[in-house]
Amino acid sequence: MDISDLKVFEAVSRLGSMNRAAQELNTVQSNVTARIRTLEQDLGVSLFQRHARGVSTTPAGQRVLPFVSRIARLLADARMAAQDEGVPSGALSLGSLETTAALRLSGLLSRFAKAYPAVRLVLATGTTRKLVDEVLACRLEGAFVAGPISHPELSWQVVFREELVLVTARNHRSIDELAAVADLKTIVFQIGCSYRQRLEALLAERGTVTARPLEFGSLEAIISCVSAGVGVTLLPRSVVAGAWQEGRIAIHDLPPGRSEVDTLFVRRADGYVSSALSAFLDMAQASFGASGT
Repeated sequence: MDISDLKVFEAVSRLGSMNRAAQELNTVQSNVTARIRTLEQDLGVSLFQRHARGVSTTPAGQRVLPFVSRIARLLADARMAAQDEGVPSGALSLGSLETTAALRLSGLLSRFAKAYPAVRLVLATGTTRKLVDEVLACRLEGAFVAGPISHPELSWQVVFREELVLVTARNHRSIDELAAVADLKTIVFQIGCSYRQRLEALLAERGTVTARPLEFGSLEAIISCVSAGVGVTLLPRSVVAGAWQEGRIAIHDLPPGRSEVDTLFVRRADGYVSSALSAFLDMAQASFGASGT
């Protein structure tokens, strides 16, 4: 097997299309098709089921797929280790929750960029589920996510603890009033957001009937909709403090045991910790007083 063939296989499997894989890999479809055929002949199995909409990965292909990311990661780690002279440099791809990036990381990222100008830091935002998947797939070296997290392939450390509050329009004076709202809407990030899951559990426990959630991709859009009375949300107090002080929203304390959530930094337990990542974690610990596990 050739690593380039395995990379083509991963792209086709992820995208479900030979043509889209060719576009992503900046090649022609005939080259992708030839590489997949060569790999299938080498393994002696069919990796894809062809159909009118594209391709789907066969059971044999699904069994091969985890090894592709592990092989690619080992090769990337080997290259990184060989080139790492102990001075932070090169690319550093990290992820973060939208709320954490908006409030907590701007100062840290600015200080890191000034201290290590040779590092090309890229920050992607997403939900906890998406970020964890990206770390496991080795597309991110690490990410700030909401705890708790339990996965045998991940290492994590607590970065800071947030206090969650229920956020409503100003005319709601207590959480109890929400039970009387017909078809109450929740304003949330996409599925995979831990704050969304906590909000749904909280309202369900109180017998509050909710309509289908309204999903938004930005923090400001969520706060604006809540301010306009469209629905309610659950966010860290520190994130919504400004909007509350401006009189745009009301915030409500949660019952004991529901209000605290740890923000964690997760990375692959078996991944190579580059000088750039090590320097970033040291700076994060100095900034937030992180404790590791």
